[in-house]
Amino acid sequence: MIHPAGTILDHHGQPLVHSESLPPHFEGASVAARIGNWGMSSAGPNGSATSIASLRNRARESERNNPTAKGGIDSFVANLVGTDISPSWNLDNKEQKDELEQLWDDSQSEADYYGISDFYGTQELAARAVVRDGEVLSRFHDVEPTARLVVPLQTQLLEADHLDLAYNDISPEGNEIRFGIEWKHGRRYKYWLWNDHPGESFLTRANIFRQPVSASDMTHVFRPLRPGQARGVSWLAPIIVKLHDIDIYDDAEVVRKGAAALWGGFIYSDAPVVNRNLSAPDKEPQTKREIILKPGTFPVLANGQKIEFSKTADVGNNYLDFMKNQFRMIARGLGITYEQLTGDLSGVTYTSLRAGLIEFRRLCETIILRTLVFQYCRPYINRWIYTAVLNGALETISVSEYLKKPRIFHRVNWNLDGWDFTDPVKDRVAEQMDIRNGIETRGQKIAKRGGNINRVDKQNTHEREQAEAGGNRYDCYPAQTTKTGILQNVEDQVILDSVKNQ
Repeated sequence: MIHPAGTILDHHGQPLVHSESLPPHFEGASVAARIGNWGMSSAGPNGSATSIASLRNRARESERNNPTAKGGIDSFVANLVGTDISPSWNLDNKEQKDELEQLWDDSQSEADYYGISDFYGTQELAARAVVRDGEVLSRFHDVEPTARLVVPLQTQLLEADHLDLAYNDISPEGNEIRFGIEWKHGRRYKYWLWNDHPGESFLTRANIFRQPVSASDMTHVFRPLRPGQARGVSWLAPIIVKLHDIDIYDDAEVVRKGAAALWGGFIYSDAPVVNRNLSAPDKEPQTKREIILKPGTFPVLANGQKIEFSKTADVGNNYLDFMKNQFRMIARGLGITYEQLTGDLSGVTYTSLRAGLIEFRRLCETIILRTLVFQYCRPYINRWIYTAVLNGALETISVSEYLKKPRIFHRVNWNLDGWDFTDPVKDRVAEQMDIRNGIETRGQKIAKRGGNINRVDKQNTHEREQAEAGGNRYDCYPAQTTKTGILQNVEDQVILDSVKNQ
């Protein structure tokens, strides 16, 4: 309905108000003076890619010179990887399973392309790069047989600098290149890598150039925060400014206290000052004297002189609370607990410590399985199995058997390096109750501690047989003794002993 004056009316005859002129339903969507245009950017998941390199450089600077940043990164990496994230095969064929696991143990020490660590060491280095830089690259190398490796495959970790964020072009094949990555049908097709680190400078280095590497020979590890995200962002991004400001503030307090400590006191004189020339004289006047105060001495001052001792302003009673509050926000922004960031355990109770660790370890498990395992460990071991079979490194698995059903041999479970118990006695009792009530199996519990049930049982059998052969009895074996050390099946043992003596 239209009013004769030209106003649009609703079915009640009231003027119709345009929806854009109405106030927003959510206060957070308002553009009033209180909030203005803050956070109104609609940039896509890669819209901020140009600032990733700056964040990465500042994060590295923080790790080098900021003890809080370095401690937080160290703590996160130690909890993500620990000593290792190890594989175990989910195979029904025990011989094939044992051979695969033994071959992995023999070959993982040769996995690093640089030869300075084993595969588990590359896990730690990759995790550190992901936390600090936001991402890390890994390139697979098929090694020549002359290298005499157990399995001729190695992984080469590369910093994200090798993948130029500013490289956006059309490839010779006509595909689009974004942030150094060539895309084909919406998928990663090739990585255009600098042949050398762009931040290095050596006299022997040749001209730097880009070289394409197939995506099947690469792993790109980062924690995506938005769908469609192509490059990773440093985990220090939300806290990097606060880290810098707090470091400057704390340094200023230390310098101020040090400067104030240089002055013991000042001597005042009632005599008039004759020479007011502020420029430095060529020769110190003979009348200028310094009195050095020593313990147990009573210096005599000239007439009209008095001593005023230096009174330096302290940081105040709020300094400790202020710093704690800042460190708590930094810890929360990074994703770790305040105690892990600072090492300060004052005022911590068992309940609060356990609650914080449970939340943190849940985050760690998510990152381990969704980022480190899925993006780094899984692609490598799939390539490793393929290489091992085709190169004849396995006796129980033929090439034809593998090619017929390869997925059977790629069923790998990755076992985390188990965290220490918060309360060892209570936690072990809880684990025992879970096993006895059928909630979890021994294998699952052992896997959570970073172990392998087959190896544990095999080792237990060997040690028990060795103990029996030596005539030793330990109460750690329930089949031999009870908790109090009483031998099990005493009557049967007496009969067996009597038969042996006849």
